[in-house]
Amino acid sequence: MNNAIYNFSSPENEPVLKYMKGSPERVELEEELKRQINQEVEIPLIIDGKEIRTGNTTDVIMPHEHGHVLAKCHQAGEKEIGMAIDAALKAHRQWSDLTWTIRASIMLKAADLISTKYRATINASTMLGQSKNIYQSEIDAVCEVIDFLKYNSYYAGKIYESQPKSAFNQLNRMEFRALEGFIFAVSPFNFTSIASNLNMAPIIMGNTTIWKPAPTAILSNYYLMKVYMEAGVPAGVINFLPGNGPQIGKQLMASPDFAGFHFTGSNQTFNTLWKQVSENLTKYKSYPRVVGETGGKDYIFVHPSAKPDEVAANTIRGAFEYQGQKCSAVSRMYVPTSLWPELKELLVDMTNDIRMGEVTNVKNFMNAVIDEKAFDKITGYIEDAKESADAEIIAGGEYDKSEGYYIRPTLVQVKDPRFKTMQEEIFGPVLSIYVYPDEKLEDTIRLCDTTSPFGLTGAVFSKDRVAAARICDQLRYSAGNFYINDKPTGAIVGLQPFGGSRMSGTNDKAGGEFNLVRWVSPRTIKETFVPVSDYRYPYMKE
Repeated sequence: MNNAIYNFSSPENEPVLKYMKGSPERVELEEELKRQINQEVEIPLIIDGKEIRTGNTTDVIMPHEHGHVLAKCHQAGEKEIGMAIDAALKAHRQWSDLTWTIRASIMLKAADLISTKYRATINASTMLGQSKNIYQSEIDAVCEVIDFLKYNSYYAGKIYESQPKSAFNQLNRMEFRALEGFIFAVSPFNFTSIASNLNMAPIIMGNTTIWKPAPTAILSNYYLMKVYMEAGVPAGVINFLPGNGPQIGKQLMASPDFAGFHFTGSNQTFNTLWKQVSENLTKYKSYPRVVGETGGKDYIFVHPSAKPDEVAANTIRGAFEYQGQKCSAVSRMYVPTSLWPELKELLVDMTNDIRMGEVTNVKNFMNAVIDEKAFDKITGYIEDAKESADAEIIAGGEYDKSEGYYIRPTLVQVKDPRFKTMQEEIFGPVLSIYVYPDEKLEDTIRLCDTTSPFGLTGAVFSKDRVAAARICDQLRYSAGNFYINDKPTGAIVGLQPFGGSRMSGTNDKAGGEFNLVRWVSPRTIKETFVPVSDYRYPYMKE
């Protein structure tokens, strides 16, 4: 037996490879893309380590070429959902009792497998199935997945070493128990890394999960699951359960052993799940942990001292990378009148310059939105702007779904600062801009703070550092991640723990200790060395 108390050193973030023409990583990725394009994968459920095929399948397509089927995915029914519950509960005791460094070693092996052996596989499946270009896939599906795995192992050690003091004649210690029951992991389409972390954060702390992946991210998520198994995650610790979300959620959350859910997705779905928890509250063995990140209506606030070229470049990246399908993407903007003529010209020119198309063409900055439902929702907002006297489209506004779900990056200048595109989450390549009089700076800061119900990310651009600090303070509750002179996207694990409050979620900060603490139930243990033998206190004997 090794009785060493081990602490992992603070990790380095995974390097982002460059994928220059002719580089080894570029050659390998191009070959993997061709391989995946030319095959059709059958994706089973994975319950208790076993592949299960129900015969009820759905097609997995490429958003940028929606007639191309990448895979057929089996769907879970009532029977399989019950099997997943049983498997998660069966695996719980052994996994939670396992020395935590063994759990961490499995995480680290998974990280190294993705960094090396499966880098191209995970990248290509994310590019094709979720319509991401090389860079967007590399920073998400590879680098951030690896960073989560490594940093979670490091932060877990920090949590476990946190112990109370002991006094004379006693020993006090803290046991960090896994939650009693199973965790329901509900993952989104837009980040492969989030899908990974929604499972891996709870399991590093000894929990077991039932994973409902987004149907539009099934391919990359399936390959992740295979990597986890190869890394040594035991059967039943993660149960991969594609299927109908409402059916799976209803059945899982009716179980007395439901211990919590780890969620990223829409505000509406999060609210529905939370209501189901409250409706079943008297059934549960313990009060479930509710951890979720939902939406955003993220902003850039431009101070009159800002430099237009810096604002423009960061705005374009923040608004239109991955087609604006990031919960942190810039969706509204406040610009002073004095800077607007120059900034408008820069923004319009950059927007019109953007190339878009399928993911294998490296010159394309943008690709397709995820599916027809998203396409119809986003283009509905564009049409509303076209028809309104309170808004003007100054760039973009075109769209076409004949072959892929393509929407040109769109700039909307609004007269009404509370126009619907300034308030409602669109989750697509549409940026609304309100131009404010310079002398109404303070009023506009208050307007920015009160326009949207969300509170995820925001940014201020200013060369006046004192003004930037003041605006940061005034907007303190408008964003859980706030940026000064940078776009409000691209949080890096270990550097900028991510999450927002208000209607953007529970702000448990993925990528830090805060999130991991949610997946343990501490038990304090006090041992007395020499117990008393008389119930009376000494003064009573006088």
